[in-house]
Amino acid sequence: MAKLGKRIRASREEFAGKANLSVEDAVALVKANAKAKFDETIEIAMNLGVDPRHADQMVRGVVGLPNGTGKTVRVAVFARDAKADEAKAAGADIVGAEDLMTAVQNGEINFDRCIATPDMMPIVGRLGKVLGPRNLMPNPKVGTVTMDVAEAVKNAKGGEVQFKAEKAGVVHAGVGKASFGEAQLIENIRAFVGAVARARPSGSKGTYMKKIALSSTMGPGVTINVDNAAGE
Repeated sequence: MAKLGKRIRASREEFAGKANLSVEDAVALVKANAKAKFDETIEIAMNLGVDPRHADQMVRGVVGLPNGTGKTVRVAVFARDAKADEAKAAGADIVGAEDLMTAVQNGEINFDRCIATPDMMPIVGRLGKVLGPRNLMPNPKVGTVTMDVAEAVKNAKGGEVQFKAEKAGVVHAGVGKASFGEAQLIENIRAFVGAVARARPSGSKGTYMKKIALSSTMGPGVTINVDNAAGE
């Protein structure tokens, strides 16, 4: 069995026996133990009482975090002519049409968010098997299929986070960096939890939010009191 480093052992000791904390206490604990040599991402994971295999239990949405994510987001836009110019002016990193489709088909996926104008969807639709599994497929429900490409690019660059329930009913996202202040992280977490709460699908029965955990990239996780996280 591999020997654990001093930092990891110390972190585990700090987290031992702690669970069901308030958002404030969880943030303080996770932030204090994020001691890697890089600026760790603070990550939230929510276990939901849904089965995403059923259409009426799919949880999907988007939320703008008040304090951003601390991450540089590369944005690709499928658009032509004036809309392509708007996307470039708004700060899109990659803009194209058939040429961008070919690049993606060749495995050149150098972006974190993909936006498309509605007329581009016949082209983008051919990339479903590539973009879908990476959660990059443009979707009107989260504002990434739109004629207002400038606003979509601005939102993506400004800290907007998309979320989608995985097979086991888990939603996860980065809600900031360890370098953020505690108040900034708390505000982001409450915004994210609130958005997931509002996205409760019609087919969800019984307890919707079963478990919420917070961790840093390299650190242990701790559970948060669900009612506290939801601001109840």
